[in-house]
Amino acid sequence: MTTGLVLTGGGARVAYQVGVLKGIATILPRTVYNPFPIITGTSAGAINAMSIAGRPGSFRLRMRKLETIWRNLHASDIYRTDFIGVTANIFHVLASLLHSGYGIGRPISLLNNQPLKQLLNNYIKFKHLETAIDSRELQAIAVTAMNYASGQSITFFQGHSELQNWSRARRKGKSVDININHLMASTAIPNLFPSVEIDGTYYGDGALRQLKPMSPALHMGAKKLLTISVSNSSVQSSSIPSKHSPSIAAIIGHMFSSAFTDAIESDLESLQAINRLAKLIPESQREAHGIEDLSPIEALHIAPSQSIDAIACQHLQELPITLRMLLKLTGATDDGDGINAASYLLFEPGFCRRLIDLGYQDAFDNADQIKQFFDL
Repeated sequence: MTTGLVLTGGGARVAYQVGVLKGIATILPRTVYNPFPIITGTSAGAINAMSIAGRPGSFRLRMRKLETIWRNLHASDIYRTDFIGVTANIFHVLASLLHSGYGIGRPISLLNNQPLKQLLNNYIKFKHLETAIDSRELQAIAVTAMNYASGQSITFFQGHSELQNWSRARRKGKSVDININHLMASTAIPNLFPSVEIDGTYYGDGALRQLKPMSPALHMGAKKLLTISVSNSSVQSSSIPSKHSPSIAAIIGHMFSSAFTDAIESDLESLQAINRLAKLIPESQREAHGIEDLSPIEALHIAPSQSIDAIACQHLQELPITLRMLLKLTGATDDGDGINAASYLLFEPGFCRRLIDLGYQDAFDNADQIKQFFDL
């Protein structure tokens, strides 16, 4: 059965995915060149997805190189952290609020993510996608972005010629030759990073309107799915009564969690319910009634065994002072209720390395399930 990999978004938190994938590469035999013929990613998860699909070499080699990038990553590699870069963008945002015409024709955002674009252009070999697809090493790769004009979730995919575009409620799949603009669009967190123009339309972070994160992989032919998210509701800090109203950062943090985490958890619950129903109907009956597509989809979901928010609290001071000042204004402090929002921007070695190590350990804690999933 064709295996699909689904990587959710989550800013700096997706370093956890790198650890899990490194663990899987270690668990699998060295002879496994690419265990995921179908790869999909959204937001920062799209960066990891493209880093796997858009590089030649064995799976272990690709993961070692990706891990090296993440272990040595700094916030300045993702967005401008210098005083002029940060204050200039804040000025543009304020100016657009005071004069509606100021922002026309220019994407407005709090942070300038040109360093990220340069990093990805240098690392990902977009031309390799066609080579991998032609050799059948890769069946399809996809990244998802949100169309600001229509509000639809658009999955840009590149795969073999038999794959067709699709259209469902609030979501579409569009065959393209994926390039840096599609990837930057998928990672463009609203207000933080600028929207990206593609064919005359502006796009933003794909997690915002992605109601069915697993759907693109299934449309492209996956029969079983491995999903890796960056939050686990069962291990998050317990609710503590607040003595004051939530800070701006706390509200933003919940919005991010809703976009990056809630959708995949809800989608998994739906898939489990459909699987239970499908197993009650014999295959012969499904064929007789024209519902042969209603077949069980094996899914393995791996999520953090520890609270990433708690880990972020220990590393917030790693951020450049300009970012710490900006975050403090919104309430994102290590002793406040907005640490969740800050964790998405914590692209610093100490934090990322902790998440990689956590993901690696979680993979080995789930080694039996991983071996069963890959029929080892």
